[in-house]
Amino acid sequence: MLRHRLEATGAVLVEGPKWCGKTTTCLQLAQSVLYMAQPDIREQNIMLTDMQPSLLLQGATPRLIDEWQIAPKLWDAVRFEVDQRDEFNQFLLTGSSVSPSFTDITHTGTGRKNIRS
Repeated sequence: MLRHRLEATGAVLVEGPKWCGKTTTCLQLAQSVLYMAQPDIREQNIMLTDMQPSLLLQGATPRLIDEWQIAPKLWDAVRFEVDQRDEFNQFLLTGSSVSPSFTDITHTGTGRKNIRS
């Protein structure tokens, strides 16, 4: 189902509780990965999200952005990039069921991200 959804849209959001297999499942399809929670670069990733999020989106596609909700501004950056590339199979976003802060998000992502576990 994940492969099918990714082939029909630019980005797919996979949500669920911690340790349910979100990342492991997405890694089977991903060609590159950004681990937002990686301890030694977590703060750097958050700063880059504020300064130049497009740098974090670079990489082979589909690009997995694991725990995207750590830096909610990534949501709009992914949406913008999907619109600019105008291609399917671009991004996989995983996030734990802990809700992100939506104060920095300006777009719902309708039509771009469409799966939850």
